[in-house]
Amino acid sequence: MAGLISAMEGFCVIGIVIAAGYLAARLRLGGPQAQYVFNRLSFFIASPCLMFAVLAKESIGAIFHSSLIVAFGSAMLVGVVFLVLNKMFFHMKAGDATIGALNSLYVNSNNIGLPVATYILGNPALVAPILLMQQLLFTPVALTTLDILDNGKVSAKQILTQPLRQPLLLGSLAGMIVSIISSNVGFFVVPSFLFDPISMIGDSAVPMILMAFGMSLCGTKPMQDKEGRAATITVAVLKNAVMPVIAFLLGYFVLGFRGPELYGCVVLAALPTGQNVYNYAARYNVGMTFARDGILLSTLTSPVFIAIIAALLS
Repeated sequence: MAGLISAMEGFCVIGIVIAAGYLAARLRLGGPQAQYVFNRLSFFIASPCLMFAVLAKESIGAIFHSSLIVAFGSAMLVGVVFLVLNKMFFHMKAGDATIGALNSLYVNSNNIGLPVATYILGNPALVAPILLMQQLLFTPVALTTLDILDNGKVSAKQILTQPLRQPLLLGSLAGMIVSIISSNVGFFVVPSFLFDPISMIGDSAVPMILMAFGMSLCGTKPMQDKEGRAATITVAVLKNAVMPVIAFLLGYFVLGFRGPELYGCVVLAALPTGQNVYNYAARYNVGMTFARDGILLSTLTSPVFIAIIAALLS
């Protein structure tokens, strides 16, 4: 029970920072461009620094844990399910559908995942495989798709090299390289006077994303888009309910996980959609309302599903 309460406190932390962003927008602090500036700074500078700082000090063994298979399989399946449902019922444009797929599969592995992994599962390193999968696979694919849609026709060379120009991917790769080198030489190879400022900048990423998300709520009413309401509810159900079920089936029947290992995979699959999805939507100016509403609904309902999972499996 104490662990569950601590995890719920993580949701409270998110809500307070989002509320601060909303209040700043209501009071018109920072001017009309504040949300835009926060999104851009986080996307191009702070988030890459965060990924570098996290992965540079994480062991490669923890990053490539077998639970990565469960995380990948469950995320892929719910993303595909959304795209199929979109084709059948919602008929969204390609950019909005890409955001919808991300809303369905992208896990909030930092500001909710870390406290959940720490206080419920007892091992914060469990989120490392999810960070790797999202930043090295799903994010580059989604951002490359959005970039192609945004720029129109592009060459095959541009398509193949686009992931290598994504700031988040570059920061993640750099962090993994440092981790590998450090493990081989036996000490952390980046001196503190270089690592500390990178880490400090990275620490600002999540607050900026959350405040920008809160600013987006000012002057708008969530779930007011009647045409997109069904799609928004769908992505929340896929993320918070269907994804944990798939994770359980994969972990239990395919990989043979039992006990804490299985419990950890299912709980992490029930985490809400990451605020990064809104950051990506804002970066390409596509599906912003859809992303915002999906994240909000997923974040509000996720604690309920995590509590149910804890009652059933813990």
